Amino acid sequence: MRTIRVKRTFFIAILLVLTGAWGHAQSAADGPAKPATPAAGATSIEDLNYRGGAAVMPPFADSVVDVNSGFRRALLSKGMALRLISSTQFAEDILKAPAAADQQAFVGDRAYLDSLAHVILTSDLRQLGLHHAQLHVSGVWNWTSWEAAGPKTFEFWSLNVYKEFGRDRAEIKAGYNSNELDFVGMQVGGSTASGVQGVYAVLPYEVGMAYFPLTAPEFNLLVRGPSHTYVKSGLQRSLDADGGPATERRNHTGLRFAPRGDKLLVIEEGGYRRQPSATERETWFRAGYMRNSTLYTDMANGKKEPGNHAAFALMDYQLTKPDPLKPWQGLYIGGSAMTAASKFNPYDRYFEARLYKFAPFARRQGDVASVLSTYTGHSSYFTNPLVTLGKSVWRNSGSVTGSYNIHLAPGNYLSLGLSYIRGAAITPRVDDTVTFAASYSLFF
Repeated sequence: MRTIRVKRTFFIAILLVLTGAWGHAQSAADGPAKPATPAAGATSIEDLNYRGGAAVMPPFADSVVDVNSGFRRALLSKGMALRLISSTQFAEDILKAPAAADQQAFVGDRAYLDSLAHVILTSDLRQLGLHHAQLHVSGVWNWTSWEAAGPKTFEFWSLNVYKEFGRDRAEIKAGYNSNELDFVGMQVGGSTASGVQGVYAVLPYEVGMAYFPLTAPEFNLLVRGPSHTYVKSGLQRSLDADGGPATERRNHTGLRFAPRGDKLLVIEEGGYRRQPSATERETWFRAGYMRNSTLYTDMANGKKEPGNHAAFALMDYQLTKPDPLKPWQGLYIGGSAMTAASKFNPYDRYFEARLYKFAPFARRQGDVASVLSTYTGHSSYFTNPLVTLGKSVWRNSGSVTGSYNIHLAPGNYLSLGLSYIRGAAITPRVDDTVTFAASYSLFF
């Protein structure tokens, strides 16, 4: 049985590779997998890319649709851009037979599939006489084979306005969006094209921060200080205290402003971010705190109380820069530390160490290779009652993940990863797993 499962898993991986290779092959001169922050300018199509985020999307030049096509130029003449992103993900534990559908405990416990389509329309608002501004409107369809890992939904994702002030010294974003892309910076390399990353921190989501494909009204303010420093504040209506599926059930369109009981989440972040250049290596330190006034169940006494909170600190540094003409390339090292209120959240600690490299091979300029190690602590307020009921638990979990993100062709990314996980679920106490994961993404 194990041999059959391993063969089936890698057969799926081969199909994904062949599907991506159906496009034209990448050359050594292809663009980076990690684009720079879009440059301001009414005549630049990159000014219509995602703005104000801790993470960036690949540039329009890295797209299935030619950036110089008549379609792109016609929209750009009106200060507009249209983009479609699609992605399919697969994960499966290759060490054991699949669990029964009603006994699945973690992603990969049985063959897991997730698929999404994301349509984005942006405008630089030149028709209103505004400069360095953007209207961002998008909708998303998301399907998952296991709803506990992410809701099935078809809804608005963004409806917001972004504006810069004082020659990029300050910026605001107001409307509907997911703060997952604007705060903390958990994406490896700071790009949404990073693909497979292994186990990742859920602590900010436990505390109510909006994450893709879910949205919430927000108001964010960023102020840049001297010497690459910045401070950023966010006011966001919390997601449902019971998590993503409960949020989707109560707010199918994503546009309800204030569902009953969902209160205010305040996010504060400060940091130092120096972009890579011909003479400087990238350095990014960020730390912050979030507090939610929504009522959560206090697991210590069973009462509903406000005050759920989390704190975070992350650091990424570029160790090598082999080509001054392509300053984003090279080897990076990073680490994360997060904590959340133990009495409100099943996951209360998270630590991560990461090592990743852009352009790991001379002929693969757009690829990214990464190795991550994680540790997640489980709240005793959550695990002790389970033990009392006679259930088996993991008090913490750890993982090591190796992944490789392949830039197959413009707008085509295939990520393959293998994770060893000890404690893949809090309960039951499952055996150690080796999970194969693959994701294929298209940017139009």
